[in-house]
Amino acid sequence: MHAYASVMPHVDETGLAADEVAARVAAGAVNKVKDSTSRSVKDIVRANVFTLFNGIILAAMILVLATGSWRDAVFGFVIIINTGIGIVTELKAKRTLDRLSILVASDYLVRRDGRDVTVPHDGIVMDDLLWVRAGEQVPADAEIVGSWGLEADESMLTGESRTVRKREGDDVYSGSTIVSGAALARVTAVGAHSYAATLTAKAKVYKKTVSDLNKGINTILKVMTFLVVPLCVLLIISQIHTVGGWSVALATGQWRQAVVSAVAGVVGMIPEGLVLLTSLNFAVAAMRLARHETLVQELESVETLARVDCLNLDKTGTITDGGIAFDRVVMLGGDDANGGDASVQERETMQALYDLADEAQPNATGRAVLDGLGERGYAPGEVVSRVPFSSARKWSAVVKPAPSRRDVAAASDDASAGDAVGTWYLGAPEVLLAAIGGDHAAVLAQANAHAADGGRVLLVAYAPGVGVDADDPALDASATPVALVLCAERIRSDAAATLAWFREQGVRCRVISGDNPVTVTAIARKVRLTGDRDPVGMDARELPDDPAEIGRILEDVDVIGRVLPDQKKLIVDALHVRGYTVAMTGDGVNDALALKEADLGIAMGNAAPATKAVAQVVLVDSKFSHLPDVVARGRQVMANMERVAGLFLVKTVYSALISLGVVLTAIPYPYLPRHITYIGALTIGMPAFILALAPNTRRYIPGFLGRVVRFALPGGIATALSVLFAAWFLPSVMGWDVAGSSADLASLRATEAIILFVMGVFVLARVARPLNSWRGVLVAVFAAAGVIGMFIPFVARFFALVVPTGALVAPTLSALAGAVVVFVICLAVVPWASRTAVAGLLGRAPGDRGGR
Repeated sequence: MHAYASVMPHVDETGLAADEVAARVAAGAVNKVKDSTSRSVKDIVRANVFTLFNGIILAAMILVLATGSWRDAVFGFVIIINTGIGIVTELKAKRTLDRLSILVASDYLVRRDGRDVTVPHDGIVMDDLLWVRAGEQVPADAEIVGSWGLEADESMLTGESRTVRKREGDDVYSGSTIVSGAALARVTAVGAHSYAATLTAKAKVYKKTVSDLNKGINTILKVMTFLVVPLCVLLIISQIHTVGGWSVALATGQWRQAVVSAVAGVVGMIPEGLVLLTSLNFAVAAMRLARHETLVQELESVETLARVDCLNLDKTGTITDGGIAFDRVVMLGGDDANGGDASVQERETMQALYDLADEAQPNATGRAVLDGLGERGYAPGEVVSRVPFSSARKWSAVVKPAPSRRDVAAASDDASAGDAVGTWYLGAPEVLLAAIGGDHAAVLAQANAHAADGGRVLLVAYAPGVGVDADDPALDASATPVALVLCAERIRSDAAATLAWFREQGVRCRVISGDNPVTVTAIARKVRLTGDRDPVGMDARELPDDPAEIGRILEDVDVIGRVLPDQKKLIVDALHVRGYTVAMTGDGVNDALALKEADLGIAMGNAAPATKAVAQVVLVDSKFSHLPDVVARGRQVMANMERVAGLFLVKTVYSALISLGVVLTAIPYPYLPRHITYIGALTIGMPAFILALAPNTRRYIPGFLGRVVRFALPGGIATALSVLFAAWFLPSVMGWDVAGSSADLASLRATEAIILFVMGVFVLARVARPLNSWRGVLVAVFAAAGVIGMFIPFVARFFALVVPTGALVAPTLSALAGAVVVFVICLAVVPWASRTAVAGLLGRAPGDRGGR
């Protein structure tokens, strides 16, 4: 029999027999959870490869390769890069979810056939009699059948930071940790049916973060995708007709040129570089954050915190570090003892307090007292005998030589100068005061007042001239209350400053905790959660079940206590109903569901594995102060990507308009796919990557897509008109036969490429403003690079670039001058026309802002 059996209450249980265990194993009633994930590798690959975007780009690339013009198919490599980034990111998330584990796998002691045997975690079966002992994590849900001072820490499951006393008939849940004592418990749920496994299963459901930036980009892609297919067919038909129809095209092989021309229009309309740049920008931001001990597990979440306007904070692990700190001793009827100029009475009381806490294995409060008094110079004193702290009694005692002065016992009629010893007690105020004689209502009220201020309060009492029977300890009714001992949860040094930063940024912070709402509100007051205003707290047990009603209530509440795991998730849902973008911090398993439901889940580095697995951001060193860094990086991504998205969308606009003009007027397509590859790289791709990494701390303003479209329209329309005007009028001015002469068509396309490049530089300069810094140098460098490339033979041949000479100089310069005029006119007219149209739709004058 196990050693605990001699001190446990009698339990007439022998446990399961061998055949009963075998029957349960055969029935699958074992403590094993099937390792599954929401998505297989095959599903992830299929989801990233077989997309409409990839299908269109791949089809276009195959069409170009079928013509034999492989140089014009370079754009197809973006499929490989985009798909690779998506697969790698999601596989990383899958691996994290697959490693998700709440329970620590180890060996456990069970009683079977009247004997205690050791079995592995997976060897526990339903109805087993399980020993749960101090320091162990409970492996399965069970009901206590016999207990010896068992205390469990369920904070990782419930959020309640105080330990819970467990008695016969009580339930203990898998995932909780035994702090002290021991018990024999009958297993009531194993494997996937246990409490921890249920939370794990809910947390394992895959949820991909979709950022506001990606939503805007996906909207653009969807719109353009549905335009591409019919427009591509029309382009091929129009290009076939420009060379004399299908019979001539097939006979002469000019169908190849028609296909290449159509693909030039299709590729230009798809902003594939924007998707790639977004992924790369997220990745770079994640690497920068990693240097500040911040792990980004989903790249899209980098920008989410830039949009957050509601931050839900878990108290333990976020505002506090989970530890207990000794605060001070309050002498009853006197001033606080600070260890500096304390009276003899105060010093003797604090010495006795040190000895009371100085047990062989002190609990968290005892360690805090020892650390606090040790820093003030106290050391172990003389102790005659000791009664260790017991959670059943709620007090401890030491017998010490009588104090040198009897001030501490002045109120006791039994005190006499001849007493050789005195007994000091330390415990819960309500327990000690209920056992000793006299009216101590004022002392209890004082203790409750300190508790309401967020403190953990203990009482020191003294009884002169008595001892304590270690075998049958009892409180002496003649004891006198001497002092209150105040301890508190350790508040993180960075909490107040970080909360102040969020207040300045207009982010509403709330504390959501499983602890007592009075205690949590007091801590929120200490860190100035709401600034100069006192925070408003409430008990979660008073919350309704309707998310809409909860959201209305939360508008006036800053602290919610006694919150259950499902309620944390419900609170996030309620805030979503109110239109908030919600971030949630946490470290316990009880936070996992809420973190997953929030727009952005943030876990501390010391959090439970389940919590870190479902969070998008993990603060590796558990420092709350890193959150402003994440916000700043998110704002940089959002502001800069909005800036460069305009570059890509300009190309989409002018490609669509040029394609439409080509179809309607039946002219040869004005440039080749390789032209758009060269020009796009120098005026869009590479500059955009540099601009996207520039410092930018502008606060996020809703309406990303609308602003990008409004920016892109003037430049896109101006570029399209410049190219189309040149394609319509230059052949007649120059006498070119672009339909019948490949040389004349090549000359036109060379000129159009130059026009397209110059317009691209203009748009880049507009995006890069202000130009009186490195941004102006950036524009000049890429403009020069484009010109220089035309003089490099290999580059010129590969991209079909021609430097204008002879008779081409004048028409090229004239076309460029006309392009500049068109660009300036469009910059002025297009925004005015769009504002007028919108105002007309809304039924008010263009200058009227609706009273806002």
